[in-house]
Amino acid sequence: MKGIAFSTLNQWCPQPKINPSSIDQTTSFNPNPRFHFYNHQTPSSKTTPFPCFAINRSETPAQSTPLPSSPPLVVVGSANADIYVEIDRLPAEGETISAKTGQTLAGGKGANQAACGGKLSYPTYFVGQVGDDAHGKLITEALENGGVCLDRLSTVDASPTGHAVVMLQSDGQNSIIIVGGANMSCWPDSLSDEDSELVRNAGIVLLQREIPDPVNIQVAKAARSAGVPVILDAGGVDSPVPQELLNLVDIFSPNESELRRLTGMPTETFEQISQAVYKCHEMGVKQVLVKLGAKGSALFTKGEEPIKQPVISAEKVIDTTGAGDTFTASFAVAFVEGKSMKECLRFAAAAASLCVQVKGAIPSMPDRTSVLNLLHSG
Repeated sequence: MKGIAFSTLNQWCPQPKINPSSIDQTTSFNPNPRFHFYNHQTPSSKTTPFPCFAINRSETPAQSTPLPSSPPLVVVGSANADIYVEIDRLPAEGETISAKTGQTLAGGKGANQAACGGKLSYPTYFVGQVGDDAHGKLITEALENGGVCLDRLSTVDASPTGHAVVMLQSDGQNSIIIVGGANMSCWPDSLSDEDSELVRNAGIVLLQREIPDPVNIQVAKAARSAGVPVILDAGGVDSPVPQELLNLVDIFSPNESELRRLTGMPTETFEQISQAVYKCHEMGVKQVLVKLGAKGSALFTKGEEPIKQPVISAEKVIDTTGAGDTFTASFAVAFVEGKSMKECLRFAAAAASLCVQVKGAIPSMPDRTSVLNLLHSG
């Protein structure tokens, strides 16, 4: 997947207003005991109650059912309205072509990963920003229907909801242009106490680079202070990852093109990928999870042999949008549930295989039963 990001960094606005919640019940989350990462403090034994409900829009809050008492997956990141255009080929410079069809679907790397966690029936929070517009409502509804907790989703008046133009070709490959909107502006100067506490009580935290790096750094610091592992998806702005952020990340997850761009090294062969990952190790990242598209995936841990996972073939590739986000979020869910690294990779490969068979990002996220059925059929 190729992406071009057009956004404004470090554009700060007053504290956005948080979506109000009329729910006064709470669910306590226990800290995840399975931390085997480098340079972490002992996980906090403190538990803090958070209101967390998967709300069906046809129900009133009083009828909603609390999510299980598990340490939640917390995704802090972007939410976009994906404007799809289906084309036979990309236009040449100065050329105008006609699209076969066009539609707008909910997406964005952060929202995608949160929706994946929710659809896999794991308690999931999304911390992000949308504008007070129709696209914001589209994303909110999609996340609610996916079972994601939105207590920490903010609506901002000063910026529109982020959006992306997805040029989908007939072979399922895509090219994407992103307009950051509320994802890249109007964040508060510092992380709120509520958001910090949510992060510190998470089982695992997922970050991407479609929100400002200073926000990611604050979130990663809060996670590190409580021994909560952090996965950073490399997708997003086309700029070097700040060293301060890399120092706070437990697993860095690029695809092969992102790995090539960020290291300046070729990634055509597995040996070249290994050398590029070694450079990431030198930059301070102990574990690197590389998504290799049709070639599968591999987890590199410094000082150990990489764990390879071949792709689980899809019957037909319809749309690769969101496949990387599905893989990363599924891996995180499997990990926080206590699966081995090999099992995590296989679970994520199955989820990604199902994802590419459906058009759209959030609409293509598979449920847990479908993933398990695919794994058991192999």
